Amino acid sequence: MTRLAFAVIASLALGGAASAEGFEPRNPECIAPAAPGGGFDLTCRVTSQQLNELGIVKPTIRTTNMPGGIGAVAYNNIQARRADDPNVIIAVSTGSWVNLAQGKFGRFNENDVRWLGAVGADYGVLAVRKDSRFKTLQDFVDALKKDPGSVAIGAGGTVGSQDWMKPALVAKAAGVDPRKMRYLSYEGGGEALAALLGGTIDAVPGDASEVRGQLEAGEVRVLATFSDKRLPGVFADVPTAKEAGYDVQWPIVRGFYLPPRITDEQYAYWVDALKKLNSDPRWHKVREQQGLFAYDLVGPEFDAFAKARTDAFRKLAADVGLKTTGN
Repeated sequence: MTRLAFAVIASLALGGAASAEGFEPRNPECIAPAAPGGGFDLTCRVTSQQLNELGIVKPTIRTTNMPGGIGAVAYNNIQARRADDPNVIIAVSTGSWVNLAQGKFGRFNENDVRWLGAVGADYGVLAVRKDSRFKTLQDFVDALKKDPGSVAIGAGGTVGSQDWMKPALVAKAAGVDPRKMRYLSYEGGGEALAALLGGTIDAVPGDASEVRGQLEAGEVRVLATFSDKRLPGVFADVPTAKEAGYDVQWPIVRGFYLPPRITDEQYAYWVDALKKLNSDPRWHKVREQQGLFAYDLVGPEFDAFAKARTDAFRKLAADVGLKTTGN
């Protein structure tokens, strides 16, 4: 057998398995599906910066903000215009799966993208201004019980979004109809925090990473975290909702998805990049500084997890009386 024949056979044998070798993104881009300042923006900018600084992805990754529908605009844009573009990754969080479960991403569902992986997890919190009339979660609940419309709650997303779900589950546990809550919708957590500090709203059911800076600055008070146990650092003195008598937990996975029609080789490149990032101690330090906690699910395991969580949210939405893609 000639040397050329050996080369051809070897090439055919390797061709059946997806590998990260051979693909390098050109002018890579991270899409944050919200205005600057919120969780999506944080996920894109911090992850992109670290992928570049640690030498994992060599071309500079630029961040593009694409607000609208808490991810719906970006999701539809990818389907319509960039379904086979391997140079773009799109930030995703638990809230995206909540909206997918309720049919808020149009005709598309959780099977229409390739779920890439997570880079950390965040947790839901309920924050008020430093001079708020609410000193504890029970104060907040008592006001809802007396008159659900007397408390202006605002966050990114519409009724039924993950930020709405957090106080809705607390209200439901206290015997209050969540649909009677007064809820104002903003385009991302950054806008909601600005509304809170400006006095437009009374409470923000945001994320720990979003409110951390304002908590450290003494501008907000966090009434409770929606975590299974107390969070460390600046949140160490904040009780969990469960401690306050309301067993509501809301972990928020921060990660990414990819367009649906990229090749297995291109998918493997980005999976390998996130695995390298998640295993680097320098990333662990940055992640902690941003208020994120370890959550390293990447590749096919993350793909299966994303689909399972979306299905679970369909059942949860139905429990609080919302329309879902299953009814």
